[in-house]
Amino acid sequence: MPLNSQQIRKLRALAHHLKPVIMVGDKGITENLLKELDRALETHELLKVTIAGADKAGRLEMTQALCEASQAEVVQTIGRISILYRKSKEPKIRV
Repeated sequence: MPLNSQQIRKLRALAHHLKPVIMVGDKGITENLLKELDRALETHELLKVTIAGADKAGRLEMTQALCEASQAEVVQTIGRISILYRKSKEPKIRV
């Protein structure tokens, strides 16, 4: 489900104070990282991901790959930080 502009605005405001939960390092996207991302999205719904060791185009590609693998939506990307959202089975955030 694509997010509309009001939903994105609300999620950006909620994510402002969050610390990055997932960090993609030099090894890139691994199976263990995807498992941890899935667990974190189910637990938190909204989270920040830090992507290190890549240029802007590489970071955008990694963000898209993470979203495709986890069925999440990109809320925002700023520099090395990407904000992802996926509604969990027991919703915690009302969007």
